[in-house]
Amino acid sequence: MEIKRPAKAGTLESNDIYVMIMPNENNGIELELESIVIKQFGDEIKKVIFNTLNELGVKNALLKVQDKGALDYTIKARIETAVKRATA
Repeated sequence: MEIKRPAKAGTLESNDIYVMIMPNENNGIELELESIVIKQFGDEIKKVIFNTLNELGVKNALLKVQDKGALDYTIKARIETAVKRATA
């Protein structure tokens, strides 16, 4: 999937995640991640994000993500929503 326009999903509420996705002029996926639990779960959060993007076929994107303790299924849902909004 090609990211055509900037899009966002989620909130900054507790136990949620805020995702902004934009077209990336450079090739590949660039991720800027802020999280209140990055020391404990940073690697797992990144894994869920990259796996979801891979499943959706996204090859080039810039993501800015602010996590407030979201669970895996919430992360996946927010990424999917942002991608669908950015490709529509």
